[in-house]
Amino acid sequence: MQDPITKQLRQFHKLSVGLKDAYSGTDARSRIQQFDGWTGRASSGDADTTDYDHADTVKEYYDLFTEVMVFGWGESLHFAPLSPQESLEQSKLRHQRLMISKLELQEGMKVIDVGCGVGGPMRQVIRDAGVKVVGVNSSEYQLNKAKSLNAAAGLDHMVEYLSCSFMDMGAIADGTFDRGYAIESTCHAPDKEGAFAEIFRVLKPGALLWGQEMCMTDEFDPDNDRHQGIKEELRHGIALNEIATMGEVDRALEAVGFEILEARDHAVGEDGLTTPWYQPMASQRNTLGNALRRTPLGRKTLVGLTKTAELVRIFPKGTAEVVRRMDRTANAYVAGGKTGIFSPLYCFLARKPL
Repeated sequence: MQDPITKQLRQFHKLSVGLKDAYSGTDARSRIQQFDGWTGRASSGDADTTDYDHADTVKEYYDLFTEVMVFGWGESLHFAPLSPQESLEQSKLRHQRLMISKLELQEGMKVIDVGCGVGGPMRQVIRDAGVKVVGVNSSEYQLNKAKSLNAAAGLDHMVEYLSCSFMDMGAIADGTFDRGYAIESTCHAPDKEGAFAEIFRVLKPGALLWGQEMCMTDEFDPDNDRHQGIKEELRHGIALNEIATMGEVDRALEAVGFEILEARDHAVGEDGLTTPWYQPMASQRNTLGNALRRTPLGRKTLVGLTKTAELVRIFPKGTAEVVRRMDRTANAYVAGGKTGIFSPLYCFLARKPL
């Protein structure tokens, strides 16, 4: 068994290799500056910006931040309802298995993973249910990483990959899939109805869809300046064109023909109590390695470490700026959670009618 320091050094080495691959000789500092200007370009009426494509911003978001996300959060890049008896990893696994049970997956089914990330949930779906999965992703970097991790897990033969935006999956015929899931992906859609309509199209009649959305809650007050500031910081930092309310998600699903079987905010336990979903980013109750990657003090320390690592060329130039942006977004997550105005755990089960 590795001691904590050796384990941490191995993780830093893995991060270094991943970042060099992700940035591939590009200037990460200028890329993060370009990313930080996306909201201005999206809202500008200038002639030079009328062709703004939000899908490109989302792709750049994941190309820039994936390695740091995996370092801090693991291969399953999503939130989960937490329990004091579990680690974050155990809670994410429990949440994935809830999705698997709700989808009633059976061996031999063909399933679409909409916005598959680096394939963390996908690998669990295949292991538990024996289904074949098509992973859709607009980020070539994430898709290649998913391929590599799937191959290392011996699961690559169960997966097909499609590099495209889920807003336009024209390479997929109507009525192809028995089941589908979209975990924190359609929240990036510039047009939620358009995203759900395209997913509806590729599902077979009677197919089930599980979704997990980032939403504003009923606690959000659009006339409250602090609430608006937190929302804008979240929207900007996560590359969300807009942050829908839970009701807006439901209406978009129904507008394209889905029947909603169940939907609720899993950030609130069924008994009204749960460990806050943002706790790993706010609390010092972490192991040494996790504290460095997740807590406020740890993230600040990591910025300093990455600056030093840049000087000796262990990390690519600009890495510290990427980590600083992730720290800022983590603070916005915590603020959104503490005020109760934001949840990344609005989960629904919907069906395409027969």
